[in-house]
Parts: sequence; structure tokens; C-alpha cells
Amino acid sequence: MQYRTIGAGALRVGAIGLGCMPMSWGYTTSEQDGEASVRAVHAALDAGVTLLDTADMYGPFTNELLIGRVLRTRRPEAVLATKCGLLVGDQHIVANGRPSYVRRACDASLRRLQTDVIDLYQLHRPDPEVPVEETWGAMAELVAAGKVRALGVCAMDVRGRRRPADPRDVYGPTLRQLARIQQVFPVSSVQAELSVWSPGALAELLPWCEARGVGLLAAMPLGNGFLTGTLTPGSGFEPDDLRARHPRFTAEMMAANQPVVAGLRRVAARHPGSTPAQVALAWLLAQGAHVVPVPGTKKAHWAQENAAAAGLILTSGDLAEIAGLPPARESWE
Repeated sequence: MQYRTIGAGALRVGAIGLGCMPMSWGYTTSEQDGEASVRAVHAALDAGVTLLDTADMYGPFTNELLIGRVLRTRRPEAVLATKCGLLVGDQHIVANGRPSYVRRACDASLRRLQTDVIDLYQLHRPDPEVPVEETWGAMAELVAAGKVRALGVCAMDVRGRRRPADPRDVYGPTLRQLARIQQVFPVSSVQAELSVWSPGALAELLPWCEARGVGLLAAMPLGNGFLTGTLTPGSGFEPDDLRARHPRFTAEMMAANQPVVAGLRRVAARHPGSTPAQVALAWLLAQGAHVVPVPGTKKAHWAQENAAAAGLILTSGDLAEIAGLPPARESWE
């Protein structure tokens, strides 16, 4: 496994991380299996993955409890990342950035994760009712108290949720927020959607991170499973699966975006034993030394396959072919 640094060298992590959300949140509930998920985390650590990315809202809370079961015996091998700032209600999710809540949330996460320090504590979403500097200041106090080692932010790409008023300003709100909180305490990482079919973060967000030694954690690097080539257009998703409501996962859009997967398959065929998913992850690693893909999975064999992508080196011809693939279409286009 290659290693990369987050936050000007503050954290050293395996080049491929593990997104733990699918184990407890966002995808089909009937397919959740705690024991299988625990095996997936162990398999990832065995394969050299170190960054484990969770959040208190996943479940809610059950994902941190699950990861805590693994950390009980393998804490020194992991770089632990979790998040605060979102509360899950019966019908909706709301932001809470009040300093008093941030402090309570951190203590609760530490208990669930069975650890005395969180390596990377991330602000899931800013609270529109609380100045982000106040939230960030409370998180910085946790670093001073020794409960947290470094701080990160999750960026929201407005595409796929609403059509941006200005297509060039996909990450504009995040960049303006980052400029404000950098004045309070250093940002070590920004987590944002980045993949072959969602490359928007490359334009401004990644250069911002590179210029400041900030790590970019590539969320949804496999396009919520689409870039693996294992999803069939029209097969549908269960109602509790986030993809059932995502505009890219209608039967029409999945069919329209098949050329992206076909391109990844062509590249994979030139590297014996490789898969489209591994090509998609290797492409991300080629975008810069500060990029760390965090593919989510709940299966041990997928965790192992994802980790192996760190050893796949794409040629200039491979990268050129991927760059020439058609952009992903959206249902509102």
C-alpha cells in the first residue's frame, strides 16, 4: 500500500481509505449485516488500508459502534475519521453547529468508537443558524484538549441535489467557507465527491487543497457503485436506498451513462486482472498526491479489491482515454 499525507504531513494514511457509511446507512437496509461489515473492516486493515471514515449520523450512531468493535483490538493500525454537525430526525436531517453540541457529540463519538482520540474530526455540514467560525472554534478546542488530532470539512457539490444557478460555482460556497475557517484553525482535509463521472472538484477545490497542503478525501469515488459496472439499468433500488431518489440512477440515466463504464472496462482490459472499479480509483490517485479515495463498502472482497487499486499505475494513454470519456448526464439536463 502506498501512503499519503493529510494536512501538511500531520496524518499519514494508506492511499486508499474505507468509507464505512454503506455498512449502516444510505443503502438497502435488508442487505446490512453487522458481522459481514466487521469482516470488511478487518479485511481492509489487513490489506494496508488505514483511513476509516465514519460519522455519528450513520445509523444514526450504529456505524461508530460497529467500527468501535474493530478498534478495540486494532486501534494502532487505523487513522480514525468521523464527523459531527448533522442530526437525524424521523423525517429529515438537520444541522447543529452549536459549540455546546459539538463538544457533546465528540465525547459521545469517543465512547462509541472505544478510543481516547479521534485522528480526523470533520464538520459534516455547517449550521445556517450558527456562524461557521463558532462551530470551527469549538472543534479547535477539542484539538487543544487532546480529544482530536486534526480537523476536516465535508464539501457539498450542489449538482445531483439541485441545479446550480451558475454551473461554474459548484464548490463556490465551500471555498468561501474554507477561507473563513482557515483564519480560526487549520483545515487538514476536505471531503468532497470526486470520481470519473463527477470531476467537478478538480477545477477549483483540488487546486485550493494542493496549494495549502490539505488532503482531498474523494467521497463516492465509484459513483455509488455505478462505476463498478455491476449495476444494471432498470433493475431498480429498494425505497430506503439513497440511489432510488438520485437523478443519475433512473433507468434512463443509467443507460445513457453506460459509455463511462465501457471506457473503464477498456482500460481495465489492458491491465490483466484489473477491474473497472480499480481503474476508477487509480485515476483518482493520479490526480495528485493529496487525493485519497474513500470507497464505501460492506463486503470484505470489495474492500480487498479496492485496496489493491493502489498498485495499479495507469499509463498516459489510459489517462487520456479516461479524460475523453463523455461527461455523466443528469436527469435535469
